[in-house]
Amino acid sequence: MIRTIGLSAVFVLALASPAAAATSGGAAAAAAKRSELVLSYEADAGYAAAVVLRCDPAGGAHPKKGKACQALAKVHGRPERLKPAKVMCTMEYAPVTARIEGTWHGRTVDWTHTFGNRCDLARTMGVIMAF
Repeated sequence: MIRTIGLSAVFVLALASPAAAATSGGAAAAAAKRSELVLSYEADAGYAAAVVLRCDPAGGAHPKKGKACQALAKVHGRPERLKPAKVMCTMEYAPVTARIEGTWHGRTVDWTHTFGNRCDLARTMGVIMAF
């Protein structure tokens, strides 16, 4: 009788193990696809702002999270690949430093760039920094 219970337990474990492995593998794949970034900017003039953006699924406090996630997805989460819009900005020098840090699809992101002014920031970063 003890032998039968032991074999049953082994059989149950053998059946459960592939399911558990598939579940944990699926969870790991889903976690690798998710993204969580802290977007911030700070001006030499003294103002600053920061917000959390999550993608896949879109979330966080960013007011246009879906569009911001789409914009980042187009450049594979690499803000340095963003192209400035064809918008003219004044030549006023009022530096604004933007920063994006966190993870994009499991890859660490730690990006910083100083723009000449707020307009230059907006024309390059678009909806990503529109908060």
